Amino acid sequence: MPSSSPSPQGALAALLEQYQPSRLLLVGNSPLPTITAYCQAHAQAELVHCPASARLPETLASQRYDLAIVVDCLEHLSPAQGRQLLGSIRNLNSSRLAVLVDLQASGWTPTDFYALAMQASDSFLREKQTLSLFTYDLLAYKQAPDWLNAKFWANPENFGKYWW
Repeated sequence: MPSSSPSPQGALAALLEQYQPSRLLLVGNSPLPTITAYCQAHAQAELVHCPASARLPETLASQRYDLAIVVDCLEHLSPAQGRQLLGSIRNLNSSRLAVLVDLQASGWTPTDFYALAMQASDSFLREKQTLSLFTYDLLAYKQAPDWLNAKFWANPENFGKYWW
């Protein structure tokens, strides 16, 4: 996973510009300058910040967000707590998720993120620390296979008409 952006902040800024979220969830211990700048430039954007914890508070867990960003969080949780947090955000709160993590400090491996249907998007080397960016987008998760069309059906005239 080669670095294509000059910095983690640049990669997050690119995600924000790509998705243009109006409701944004930030889970982590500190605010990020990129997210603050995005919210200032887009007055309609609502930012909800939650400190790193194993669960979202009940008031936040019952809401939907256009994009959830998890930064400086998994390094402070056990792998089981992290999987529960990411899985619940992905399944219940947002169909788009970005996680910026120091794999060495967190004890996670890329396989742990792949198991959550996330993709390795970028990697950044700063001094002795390597940060990895993993993303999930429900709409891009699984593309329809090329064989799934009327041409390959036994009864092409019924393709898309009946659901069992």
